[in-house]
Amino acid sequence: MKEKAENNKKKKGVMSFAGGTILADEPITRQLPFILFIAALAFVLITNGNWAERTIEQVEVLRDTLDDLRSESITLSAKLMDASRPSEVLKEVKKAGIELEEPTAPIKIIYVKKN
Repeated sequence: MKEKAENNKKKKGVMSFAGGTILADEPITRQLPFILFIAALAFVLITNGNWAERTIEQVEVLRDTLDDLRSESITLSAKLMDASRPSEVLKEVKKAGIELEEPTAPIKIIYVKKN
């Protein structure tokens, strides 16, 4: 008899769950605000985790870009330093066919008095 009652309870629980009448039971409706609160917390936790992962990926991409730009800046700076040496400038002037010569006389400073 007890076995039959237990089977009846199991069937009743499954049938009430499948039929939707479980939501109308008083113990379930009493716990409904707490269940909704737990669901909201789970949603916030999942959303926060996804946001953190996305932010970390963006930071990694920006670091890679920064490293690339830094190395490019150093390379261009070295090329500019090399190209701006007086001997390199003189080579480029001669290659271009411009008739400029390197000054041999020292530079003279002329002072002008303002009245």
